[in-house]
Formats: sequence, structure tokens, C-alpha cells
Amino acid sequence: MLDERWTEALPDAERLAKRAARAAFAGARRRGRRLLNVALEADKGVRALNARDRKKDKPTNVLSYPSGERDFLGDMVLARQTVWREAREQHKSAADHFTHLVVHGTLHLLGYDHETGEADAERMEALERRILAKLGIADPYA
Repeated sequence: MLDERWTEALPDAERLAKRAARAAFAGARRRGRRLLNVALEADKGVRALNARDRKKDKPTNVLSYPSGERDFLGDMVLARQTVWREAREQHKSAADHFTHLVVHGTLHLLGYDHETGEADAERMEALERRILAKLGIADPYA
């Protein structure tokens, strides 16, 4: 955790992240044990990463960095203020939105990409819906 205010905002973030990543892994029908890192940062830190790595000078909700290794999937970074703002705007609980973004980020680490075409986006969103439904979370795209 990079931004300590995450602890105040979502005390069970670690438990939720583990649950979401495991659900994404199972939903993608992957076997074996894999590791990943989830970093909880403020918007300022994510904005700097987004500017450096994607040439977009603004914060985003989640960034994923696949490792290319078999047993270590990679890293993801979530932006606290953006996640909370989006949850409010979308009338979702912060915990549900956070869970969705960890599922989303984990799927990116597993090789799914919604920016490569409409069919890929639809496939990824459908998988997210199924995974979140199993976690008792409503369709985030409804």
C-alpha cells in the first residue's frame, strides 16, 4: 500500500482484493497458483504512472502491468480518489467498485484486453459480469 488513506477509506481492501483476484483467476478458468501485487495509491501517483507509461496525463482507476512470467502475473495500481469518485457517480458501494476493478485488473494481467477491438471488449465485459455475479455484485455495465 502506497497511500495510507486507503486503510481509512476501505479497511478490508486486502481481503477484498484477494477475493476478487481469486474469483477472476477461477472465472478465467486458470489453474495453478499465481501471484500478483495490488498497490493502493493516491490519484497523484497513478497520474504520474499513467503519464509515463500510457502518455495520458490524468489519473485512471486501475493500471495493470503484466510481468510476462508464468507464476507471477504482475502488478496493478488503483487510484483512491478516482475509485471513490466513480463509485459515487455510478451509485455503487466503494467495496463493490473496488472489487470490480481488481477483477478487471487481474483479467488484464491474464491477457484480456478491452482496447484491442469490440469483440475483445464484449468478451472481457461478459467475463467480468459472470465473475462479479458469483461474488454477489451487480452488473457494473448495466
